[in-house]
Amino acid sequence: MEELEKKYSYTYRNTAPELWQLSMYYTYGSMVGLCNIIFTAASFAMVVSRWHEATGFMKFLIAFGCCLFTIIQPSLVYVKAKRQAAAVTEDTHISFDEGGLHVKVGEERWDAGWDAVKRISKKPTMIILFSDSNHGFVLTNRILGEDRESFYQFAFRV
Repeated sequence: MEELEKKYSYTYRNTAPELWQLSMYYTYGSMVGLCNIIFTAASFAMVVSRWHEATGFMKFLIAFGCCLFTIIQPSLVYVKAKRQAAAVTEDTHISFDEGGLHVKVGEERWDAGWDAVKRISKKPTMIILFSDSNHGFVLTNRILGEDRESFYQFAFRV
């Protein structure tokens, strides 16, 4: 059988900042993120309304609350993303055509039809093709370049 002409083809390795950004999209785009935002807003409201009458320990707790989801959590997520990125030692070669996805990492190959893509998520800086609820391919704007919109239309259409 004749192989279909490749429509889109990319070679990449996701970086720590890209993996961090992916985690932040999904944290702050969920119910957990909404709770984080409400908690942080309440912490800042405490600074405005109660700082002048708070004791030393209470000031520490308020300051900690302000920093928890704005500095501490994103920093810890970045450390995790850095470890994940460092664990990837080979580039991913991925191509897409009317027949599906064709992936090669090292000596391993995976070919699948478009039915293997369960969901496509378009974020401001990336497009994610999910093969299940937790796994997929992260194609950032850096990887897609000028093809971003045409690739999205292609992938969404097939």
